[in-house]
Amino acid sequence: MLYRLLKHVLLGPLLRLLWPTKVTGTENIPAEGGAIIASNHLAVADSFFMPVYVSRRVTFPAKQEYFTAPGIKGRLKKWFFTASGQFPIDRSGASAAQAALDTAVRLLDEGRLLGIYPEGTRSPDGRLYKGKTGVARIALEAQAPVIPVAMIGTDKVNPIGSKMWWPRRLEIRFGRPLDFSRYEGLAGDRFVERSIADEIMYALMELSGQEYVDVYAAKAKEDLGEAAVPLQPQAGEVGGVGRSGADVASSRMPESRAG
Repeated sequence: MLYRLLKHVLLGPLLRLLWPTKVTGTENIPAEGGAIIASNHLAVADSFFMPVYVSRRVTFPAKQEYFTAPGIKGRLKKWFFTASGQFPIDRSGASAAQAALDTAVRLLDEGRLLGIYPEGTRSPDGRLYKGKTGVARIALEAQAPVIPVAMIGTDKVNPIGSKMWWPRRLEIRFGRPLDFSRYEGLAGDRFVERSIADEIMYALMELSGQEYVDVYAAKAKEDLGEAAVPLQPQAGEVGGVGRSGADVASSRMPESRAG
């Protein structure tokens, strides 16, 4: 009830009005049955815009901290994330990660649409990063198709660190479902799961037009953070001026594309 209220009355119409969005490929979303919607991740706004243009309810996993914050603000945050179709996951250890996977599989078995960001976190610079294999494990265990979706322009609407949403035209592209039934029974095989994750990221790269980087986004964020620390002068550098943070970060990232 709360989800429908937000989508059709309180939030959805406002998003459609203020941010004109070109949407293609919605016919690729099955009318019923469990399916995974795997999206690139540019901004927090992704989780708001994409479900507005999907006729069925989309359920997202979200970090547990969104549901456990104290005080009035914490209760409001819990209400909002619950109402917007998200469920909490504990990422503190291996057993917690397995519990999150089990929950995702159960939701798919119930015929739900599950929204997942295979990169695991927002892109720090607009490029597309290496996908984690959790999405592959879920797809295999639930025997569910994966629909790739490219969000385009949300990083301009809601830049990282910004509390404001800026007027921009957006585009959402839903791709053709990816069928991994040929790997049935191979859940847990790390080579198979890696292959599936890479296939999903390749589809996202083609849909979005983003440059692909074969590094996890979380690692890229760590490198960018380290690069922001002033470097000590090194031998051969005139006047003690070292490489810029961007140079250091880029030197640590391979430029290979998914294949």
